[in-house]
Amino acid sequence: MVDSREARVRKALEGVMDPELNRSIVDMGMVQDLSVEDDQVTFTLALTTMGCPMKDRIQDDARRAAMAVDGVEDVTIQLREMTAEEKERAFGKPTQEGGSASGYNRVRHIIAVVSGKGGVGKSSVSALLAVALRRQGHSVGVLDADITGPSIPKLLLQEVPRLMGSPLGILPAESASGIKVISINLLLENPNQAVIWRGPLISGAIKQFWGDVVWGDLDYLIVDLPPGTSDASLTVMQALPLNGIVMVTTPQGLAGMVVRKAASMAEQLNIPVLGLIENMSFFRCPGCGEVTEIFGPSQAAEVAQAMGVPFLGRLPIDPEIAVLSDQGRLEEYAAEEFAPLAERLLTMVPEGAAQKPPMQG
Repeated sequence: MVDSREARVRKALEGVMDPELNRSIVDMGMVQDLSVEDDQVTFTLALTTMGCPMKDRIQDDARRAAMAVDGVEDVTIQLREMTAEEKERAFGKPTQEGGSASGYNRVRHIIAVVSGKGGVGKSSVSALLAVALRRQGHSVGVLDADITGPSIPKLLLQEVPRLMGSPLGILPAESASGIKVISINLLLENPNQAVIWRGPLISGAIKQFWGDVVWGDLDYLIVDLPPGTSDASLTVMQALPLNGIVMVTTPQGLAGMVVRKAASMAEQLNIPVLGLIENMSFFRCPGCGEVTEIFGPSQAAEVAQAMGVPFLGRLPIDPEIAVLSDQGRLEEYAAEEFAPLAERLLTMVPEGAAQKPPMQG
């Protein structure tokens, strides 16, 4: 029979999370040889690697959790590295195709945001979607796949850090509310430096952002795609197991025409279109509340109906978005119109990741 004190200590340690992977150290098999004698607790902490940059934090959290159990006066922790078999049992076997961190990540849903043309506020919609999901209590990441025109760090990070590496892979940056972010701008010495790359290099970078970044345990990964149907969009749709895409347009007829091209690309690759969002649809006067359709009357409902996809809603032109975005504080935006839109979107997301379509030459 297991000592009740040992059971209580183990239960307490279940609440200790690996900071990189956001998974319980007990569930991952990191707690080994746990014993309780009198008021003394002893166990071994099996790390994914002895070079883990978070090992001191994990030890401190584990010691604090064990000490909180009634009757425990002292905790002794030994360290060792997981064997290859233990790592495979805990995370699965990383594949060369997936990347160095692929076996350690658990991403439940992947949604790509597509615009067809530039200037429609696609990156803002991507960031606001991530914020809305985070406010609902989900663990969220944003992969900025717009390699030559990255915007996500500017929107979500008040201070843009240089990314750190770990033995598992690249550690993403985190916003104030805990949204994980990866972008080419976080890897450049100078964020104003132009990325003048041809298609194969851009595609390779996106694959690395998926397979070599330690995303850990995520409910949703939002992928901000560049406009159009270029190599970058093709790479995301073929290399990542997407649950679906969200189309972003504006009231102008040109935007509606181009978004149909992106929808056609998704259809050819058998990627579900989860819905259409019309951004910059109207302006509401802050003084009198009068609504003005600056770019003309909305056409989104008709466009969505013609494409046979759900119309998720309209978003306003709001100067506050620009102010907060320039300061990396978009998470503070109230987004009253966006909350119900995000809820409708989640009802469209199928469970389980889609199968990746075959690669094309």
